[in-house]
Amino acid sequence: MGAVLAAVLGVSLMGCSSTGGKRAEERAAKEASAGRSAVNTPRWTFAMVTHSGDGDTFWDIVQKGAQQAADKDNINFLYTHNDEGQQQAELVQTAIDKKVDGLIVSLAKPDSMKAVVAKAVKAGIPVITVNSGSAESKQFGALTHIGQDESIAGEAVGDELDARGHKKVLCVLHEQGNVGHEQRCAGAKKTFDGTLQNLYVDGTNMPDVQASIEAKLDSDRSIDAVLTLGAPFAAAAVKAKQTAGSKAEIDTFDLNASVATGLANKSLGFAVDQQPYLQGYEAVDLLWLHRFNQNVLGGGRPVLTGPQIITADDADELAEYTNRGTR
Repeated sequence: MGAVLAAVLGVSLMGCSSTGGKRAEERAAKEASAGRSAVNTPRWTFAMVTHSGDGDTFWDIVQKGAQQAADKDNINFLYTHNDEGQQQAELVQTAIDKKVDGLIVSLAKPDSMKAVVAKAVKAGIPVITVNSGSAESKQFGALTHIGQDESIAGEAVGDELDARGHKKVLCVLHEQGNVGHEQRCAGAKKTFDGTLQNLYVDGTNMPDVQASIEAKLDSDRSIDAVLTLGAPFAAAAVKAKQTAGSKAEIDTFDLNASVATGLANKSLGFAVDQQPYLQGYEAVDLLWLHRFNQNVLGGGRPVLTGPQIITADDADELAEYTNRGTR
């Protein structure tokens, strides 16, 4: 620890000179971009276990942020995922058995995760929750939660739908039992002055998703907006709209390169960005800060990374970042 503090003090002293400070920043940036650590703290192991299904681009962005923070912080980073609650809990137990130095979990299905998160805390493993489970995070013993408040995000969507003059909206839920998804649609319904109806689909079967949305749009021509809860499902909704001959606007939660393109060409109305890269990056960085310096952010409240409403006006500016996979 003495060596670590000496190194930190050395960097601080360099910062007293504008030249020295600039050189230190440039060196740290160069090392991080090359995948090398910018610090000389011990090589701790952090595990992230999420509820992602296979091929979910949102979680690719979360993982990228986490990995880049791990490279900077000299962390051995392990990532696993499963969209079934019990299997996700088993992956967390595996991480506990490996005696990891820090744990990051999502709580989309909190009932399945409660007991195993308690085991991690009891074993002395610091836990940070991300993305889902802001309401349960503190209760389960996590240091903090990083993500967006899903109810607040939903309410922001309801306000945006009103501002666009919509009257009847279809909210498409693609993962059964995901409490965050329910909160998004409920939040939108709370502030939306029109009618909002939920449609449950099998998110693991994209043709089924498209067919279900298409059937709904075909049978109810009064639907003037479709809200999907994940970027990959926005494209399916656009195809369903075209096949049904509907004039409904397609809007979505989350942002990726495909969504940015859709915003730019007006096939999508707006997107709700919760900055997944930031969720992964900050989770790893905060665990490192806690191990190194016992720092905690949030003061007992979630650290919010969203929501931000993204429209066509923002698409060009964000294209550089969505194309490289960090937004």
